[in-house]
Amino acid sequence: MTTPRRAEVFAYRGLQVEGTTLSAHYRLDEIDFTELVEFEGVESLGAPARAVATLWYLVAGLSYYKAGAARVIDLGETPVGPAARALLAASLHDGLGEFSVVNDLSLEDVQIIGGARGARESADLDATRVLVPFGGGIDSVVSLESLSPSLQRALFIVSPASGRFSALEATAALSRLEIVRATRSLDERLLSGDASFLRGHVPVTAMVTLLAATAAVASARGGVVMSNEHSASVPNLTWRGRPINHQWSKSLAAEVLLSNALDESVTSLSVASLLRSRSEIWVAERFSRLTDYHPVFRSCNRAFAQDPARRLSNWCGECDKCLFIALVLAPFVAREHLAGIFGSEPLANPERRDQLEVLVGLGATPKPFECVGDPHESAAALAAVAADPAWADVDYLHEVAVRLNSPKSLDELLTPRGPSRAPAHWLR
Repeated sequence: MTTPRRAEVFAYRGLQVEGTTLSAHYRLDEIDFTELVEFEGVESLGAPARAVATLWYLVAGLSYYKAGAARVIDLGETPVGPAARALLAASLHDGLGEFSVVNDLSLEDVQIIGGARGARESADLDATRVLVPFGGGIDSVVSLESLSPSLQRALFIVSPASGRFSALEATAALSRLEIVRATRSLDERLLSGDASFLRGHVPVTAMVTLLAATAAVASARGGVVMSNEHSASVPNLTWRGRPINHQWSKSLAAEVLLSNALDESVTSLSVASLLRSRSEIWVAERFSRLTDYHPVFRSCNRAFAQDPARRLSNWCGECDKCLFIALVLAPFVAREHLAGIFGSEPLANPERRDQLEVLVGLGATPKPFECVGDPHESAAALAAVAADPAWADVDYLHEVAVRLNSPKSLDELLTPRGPSRAPAHWLR
């Protein structure tokens, strides 16, 4: 692979706040970028919310930084404390880990310079009022429906400037809850497909978390309820001695870094994942009971393309995400009902065999760079499906299942796994 030409300096040029709009300015050598975020459902962005928005500004800059992977990151006069620096450094090295692999480009030589002293803002927040970042998939639906009824809940949705995602909106509407929204307008130059720009995955969930935190503080809410499960912390592979995790910004490590940086910036805000100690199997079992959501929820990434012309209005039935969601739901949802959800049967299609083998840990490649569960979770689901008479006619499922090496049982994966930072008053 040819080593890409790298930029020299990526500079943070300032974050402007006007009313309920953020304007984030960056420069990559001689190229200027501006991103706008417009909030709905908050009245204004006061000093505490602006302090939190500065953390978003730091992490969101990586969307533009990656275009040239500059050797120096200059924070300029951006207010930044030790915890914020630690968050940015981890977001660079771990959050852009997949980007580094795809481009065969180590970022170990990058220097982070500049920055001004920040101040911690005092905020008067109500701990019983929470925002739930909502993506329309099984994780955020289960979080929403698992929260204590004593909490005053609202959804937080991030929409692109190109138009709202219909599947997400339809799923959110079923909750009948207030929606607080942020509309991101990425710089057109980044979206235009400039051939000189490097491409790759960025820590989007960290950006969404920080926008949600900004909106929470601006609306006097004391909690942001994330929906990241236990296996989000498990890396896909190791590259040049560094663990690479597609879901790094959903991991426990990222949650702690985000929480530390937020605590450094503002008082009284709790940000944690309600699902941290749960497996994808547990989430699927809980979701199987929430039948009102079954006709409308969507986890297929092709429903969330930035370009509206490329968005699907249905499950594609072909991608790793479709196959994984079908797999983990199959032990808990009748086959006929599952087919009705997807409009097809991804699990019954032998053309998905190679993908299935990768998901359950039998493939020639590591777990795909997708938001899918750990191989042992997929293997447990496959073992259960293979033992179900309803799937007896799907030969390839049984051929793959007999090769599994002592898969865990579903019962094992329905018990808590690891620590959780969720406050006790969030729980039922």
